[in-house]
Amino acid sequence: MQKAVTNLKNNNPCIIFAKENTTIKDNNNMNHYIDSIFSYMGINSAARPYLHWIVALTILLIIMYLSKIICRRILIPIVKKITGKTQSTWDDSLFNDKVLNNLSELIPPLIFVLLAPYILAEADALGKFLTKICSIYIVAVAIRFVCSLLTSLYTLSSEHEKLKNRALQGVFQMLKLVAVCIGVIIIISEIVDKDPMNVIAGFGASAAILMLVFKDTIMGLVAGVQLSVNDMLRPGDWITMPKYGADGNVIEVTLTTVKVQNWDKTITTIPPYMLISDSFQNWRGMFDYGGRRIKRSIYLDMRSITFCDEAQTEHFKAEGWLDGAEYDKENLVNLFVFRNYLENYLRNHPRVNSQMILMVRQLQPTPQGLPLELYFFSARTEWILYEKLQAEVFEHIFAILPRFGLRVFQSPSGFDFSEEKNEEPHPLPYSKKKIAKRKKEQMTENSATLFD
Repeated sequence: MQKAVTNLKNNNPCIIFAKENTTIKDNNNMNHYIDSIFSYMGINSAARPYLHWIVALTILLIIMYLSKIICRRILIPIVKKITGKTQSTWDDSLFNDKVLNNLSELIPPLIFVLLAPYILAEADALGKFLTKICSIYIVAVAIRFVCSLLTSLYTLSSEHEKLKNRALQGVFQMLKLVAVCIGVIIIISEIVDKDPMNVIAGFGASAAILMLVFKDTIMGLVAGVQLSVNDMLRPGDWITMPKYGADGNVIEVTLTTVKVQNWDKTITTIPPYMLISDSFQNWRGMFDYGGRRIKRSIYLDMRSITFCDEAQTEHFKAEGWLDGAEYDKENLVNLFVFRNYLENYLRNHPRVNSQMILMVRQLQPTPQGLPLELYFFSARTEWILYEKLQAEVFEHIFAILPRFGLRVFQSPSGFDFSEEKNEEPHPLPYSKKKIAKRKKEQMTENSATLFD
């Protein structure tokens, strides 16, 4: 046995001759069997070579058809039943109908290529031609199988917890493109009877033209890898790119395009490499952080900013608007009270995120008045709830502002020149009687506590 293996490695002609004799013997046995059938049927010997081809090809086609029926009716249902009984779901996605059907399509041509040298031995030219056709078909079906398998792998990755937010569609599309290019090279080499490496060398001479044709694809692949590795973009992210009119959610990231659905439901298409070379704003951090910033200003009439008298001070104190504030009674300003009130109001608001930055600050005075800016974050990031909170806060500010003796600055209107311009739409609610009554109640409470 060891000697036979050694002779085979050394291309011993005895072994090769024995193999050829075995093949010829098998072919002669099959041909003799077919000749005996023709003799029994009384068929003329002149027509036998053509009948040999027809009968052999028919037998081969029947075997191929039976193999396809076995795969479709027996093997594929068995695989589906096995994958359906398992608890994991990855095998259901990996061995789906498309993958199994493409795999079953490979079996009949493979059987033809394997059996053609034995069954079509006498039809040498016809056998070689049909074998070449089957080889091309095998490569084409193999490309379809690989593409369907990559699609299944992409589906699995999109369902995986760590990979579902990655922009991997462009990577899988590039793998499909590589598989198709390899298949095309093999098919061309099969047609022209050349080695695939020689075909690749021929393409190398036209590499500049190919790079020009596939420029966007190559740049898109590089950009897609950078976007995925650096986690710069995910499907579902809200991005803003004014240069391309994009302001909405990313719905698809492919090898050559990034599709953004704007808020008006239009679709903006951006090349992936432009997201690397240009700047864009990604709002994902806002959603992850759990707060959406509100930064708006109101302009106050600087003539309404005054020192508080004793009655005003007592009123503000009685209302609790000075709680938690350090102030000087003699130099207390109504705007200081208003700022302290707004901070307490925002911190105690149920829909304001009090764990994030919250402040009420003054900006540089302008000819339009003194800007008072509110800087805080909402507890919910949904757009509608965000706008409702913003409107609610500023409606409250405009309504309560006159109670501090402050006025909002606005351009003069017809009302400012009418006879009713001096009327106070919101008179100040405090009075000496109210303050005296509040002091009397506090003294009564303190006396009761002391006697108890």
